[in-house]
Amino acid sequence: MKGRLLIISALSLVVTGNMFAQQDKLITHFIYDKMSVNPGATGFDKDICATLLYRNQWDKVNGAPNSAVFNIEANMNRWFPGGLGLSFYHDAIGFNRQNNLLLNYSYPLELGNAGTLGIGVGVGMINFGQNPTWVPPTTQTDLTLPVGFNATNLDLNFGLYFRGNSDWYAGISSTHLSQSILRKNISMIDYSYQTKRHYYIMGGKTFRNIGNGDIDLQALVRTEFTKLSADINARYIWNNLLYGGITYRTIDAVGIMVGWYPIQNLTIGYSYDITTNKLAGISRGSHEIAVRYCYKLPPVPIQTSRHPRWL
Repeated sequence: MKGRLLIISALSLVVTGNMFAQQDKLITHFIYDKMSVNPGATGFDKDICATLLYRNQWDKVNGAPNSAVFNIEANMNRWFPGGLGLSFYHDAIGFNRQNNLLLNYSYPLELGNAGTLGIGVGVGMINFGQNPTWVPPTTQTDLTLPVGFNATNLDLNFGLYFRGNSDWYAGISSTHLSQSILRKNISMIDYSYQTKRHYYIMGGKTFRNIGNGDIDLQALVRTEFTKLSADINARYIWNNLLYGGITYRTIDAVGIMVGWYPIQNLTIGYSYDITTNKLAGISRGSHEIAVRYCYKLPPVPIQTSRHPRWL
């Protein structure tokens, strides 16, 4: 009970005249969410891919984070160089609601036999809203209690993403580059929300033909220079039909990942994270669902020249 009261108190303290952004969303299946944190990865799969992710963090903890992500991206090289994508995510924690919508573009640079470097930028908007529900001890209106507000401003991301020709990748990126202030004046009180720049380093490697499948290793490090966290996960993909794996998030959780490829180009995944931080006594873990579908683009037609005599 004490732990639950501490959570509620902590969330209440966030509701003040001046607020600072929470840590960016945490996603265990981050392998399917590269674009929203690193626009340099946009369109690298040479297909049209749509991804939906939902995460219920710290189940049974009142006011705990819930996140939803939708990404759609495509390789545009048949029309112009690069990849183009749209990323939307929604975060809810306590009274707070945050929405991000970004248009992402990545320009590819071929680096000989080494691989391809994607230089990406994401431009869009961030919306922050707050709708507190207070239960004062008396029936009289308490004017000192903060009220809800909603504001929108510019949001910018930038990233470099390199994919090697031997099944590995690495990337570095930053989100919320503009560090926008979302401000609104209500009843002579100025409410503001300060976005905070985040930095990411990602990397991964696939080892092919291990038994009847592949081993996929991934890592993601994130920081806003207040705290640092890292996700490390390993999956075994069996016969392009099923996968299973484990994940570790520093100072937060360990978990399992399972997935199924019911038809070609469709992935359905689930993860369950066991909380290892101070909330372990009241949290029943975190649940996450991932659905991804990729449409294979047909090959670009080869233009053949014809002799003018036969036109």
